[in-house]
Amino acid sequence: MKKFTSWRVSSYTEAGGSCVEVGRSTSGAVAVRDSTMHGKGPTLEFTRAEWVTLLNSIRSGR
Repeated sequence: MKKFTSWRVSSYTEAGGSCVEVGRSTSGAVAVRDSTMHGKGPTLEFTRAEWVTLLNSIRSGR
């Protein structure tokens, strides 16, 4: 199991609101988790290439 660090909460999160956190592993993998679970819930894991593809798709509106 990869260890993810440097978790960041989305800048769109409102005080007390639910949102997502994104963390990185030393291998460059990226994980996303629900911020309301306080680090105890499941994570979605992406390779660096998958993460870049996802972000580009979101930004382009596809």
